[in-house]
Amino acid sequence: MTETAIPRPAGWQARQPGRAGDDPAARQTGRRALDGAVWRLRSRGCWDDAAALLEPLATGDATAALLRAELLVERCMYTSSGWGRAEEALRAAESLSRSDEERGAAACERGYLAYASTLLRVRDRADEARAALGRAAALLPPSSPARPLLDLRRGLMAEHVSGTPQAAGAAYQRAHDGALASGDVLLASYTWRHLAALALREGETGQARHGFAESLRLREDAGYLVGIAPALVALAEAVPAEEATRLRAEAARLYRLLDGVPRWLGAQLADRERPDGD
Repeated sequence: MTETAIPRPAGWQARQPGRAGDDPAARQTGRRALDGAVWRLRSRGCWDDAAALLEPLATGDATAALLRAELLVERCMYTSSGWGRAEEALRAAESLSRSDEERGAAACERGYLAYASTLLRVRDRADEARAALGRAAALLPPSSPARPLLDLRRGLMAEHVSGTPQAAGAAYQRAHDGALASGDVLLASYTWRHLAALALREGETGQARHGFAESLRLREDAGYLVGIAPALVALAEAVPAEEATRLRAEAARLYRLLDGVPRWLGAQLADRERPDGD
């Protein structure tokens, strides 16, 4: 697959505002180049570098500001660090939001940041997460391109904070349907994975194996390197022991290659490497 054929996740377009006298074709080429550079850095866990590329646009453009905030929030989830920078970027994006769509997308991001803080036990912000995601749901109509991502995040809250897997499953399915309909490759990799995890919990090993395998395939196809190790570890939970060992070994190699990112994966890999009884 050539570089230009790599599918880009929906919603990661850094839209540059035009100026009088600009060449539209040149501006479009510049946008594509920026989009590609941001995606390549993000996919390898270089969130700070990707955010720096967007910084000149983010001072006055709501879309670019939100994209920059999303990068820094994702960095928090993967590294459990950089919370202050993410908060600052998110406040900047909120200040530039004018339409309900922009305000709703920013609220969705705030809810996810609060969820990450709660999940990783940095600080309990569950009430803030619920309020922000509820505000996003009120602002974003069912037809909004941002709605599937919101559904995924509401599912995460339902499963991992509220402890209601049935509600989580319904939200994940809505997100999944929306991701497939819009061609959002990265979001679909997440929805496959979370639906598969619920299936595994219910003892549906074959269904879980299929979902985890699809999640891994999409991440490999998209070149989302930083997300491949978690997908390998997830698939290992639903395959025979010999294959699981191979998958975890490959995940450990990638984890070391990326200098221990995502941070939370290290504990899972270490637990599996300890002898029984330790």
